Amino acid sequence: MGALDGRVAIITGAGRGIGREHALLFAAEGAKVVVNDLKGDTSPAEEVVAEITAAGGEAVASSEDITSWAGGQRLIEEAVEAFGDLHVLVNNAGILRDRVLVNMSEDEWDSVVHVHLKGHFVPTRHAAAYWRQQSKSGQEVQAAVINTTSTSGLLGNPGQTNYGAAKAGIAAFTVIAAQELSRYGVRVNAIAPAARTRMTESTPGLSDIVRAPSDEAQFDVWDPANVSPLVAYLATRDCPATGRVFFVQGGTIRNFENWKMTDTLEKSARWTVAELESEMSRLGV
Repeated sequence: MGALDGRVAIITGAGRGIGREHALLFAAEGAKVVVNDLKGDTSPAEEVVAEITAAGGEAVASSEDITSWAGGQRLIEEAVEAFGDLHVLVNNAGILRDRVLVNMSEDEWDSVVHVHLKGHFVPTRHAAAYWRQQSKSGQEVQAAVINTTSTSGLLGNPGQTNYGAAKAGIAAFTVIAAQELSRYGVRVNAIAPAARTRMTESTPGLSDIVRAPSDEAQFDVWDPANVSPLVAYLATRDCPATGRVFFVQGGTIRNFENWKMTDTLEKSARWTVAELESEMSRLGV
């Protein structure tokens, strides 16, 4: 018995890297998987499907564009047509266009925000509509959405204002979507993974750090496969977590907290600029 027996899951950006590891583990745990990745000269999604079916699992490939309204709807329809239902959506696809702010082009900003932020919204929107319809028709829904944010958005990283802004938006999207969709039996969480991928290998300052250890007996904390068990757990039928963001790297999982208010300045009238010049130090300024 696998932890995901009977679950139907869509995983975007699943042709390579972390998404590929998600797809392989989900299938090994009994899920039926729609492996989504844009198709180029060859199809990474089809290669992952071949791996899954060779191991006795069930999977189909999808090349739908997750940033397209119609493509996102077709992606949900593909899962239902192939496997009869949908229980899990893992939003994982992403790109990088790193550049310091003063040199960043409009296209470098727009393309990253488009793929990450709209690429999370569109599939989630169509999946949520499907689950709402099920819920309103009296069916029990125990669905899960797992989004992919980043420490670049939650903690900050120079050279990634576009990527960080999109990833911070995904974290906020996660929290709000969890609040809205709970009435339909849908849980929404996010992970901020740290792993070796094409993106981290191309990030300045990370390429040397993320290398696999030369000693095969040493635990590889940057192996992308380390991330997938948490995603699989969040996708299980009875996982209670929702509206949460988790950091995961190697064998480490940590909670992220939402923005929160701490120290306070307060008076029973409007502040003057002169007063703030003397008092803002109490807020650490």
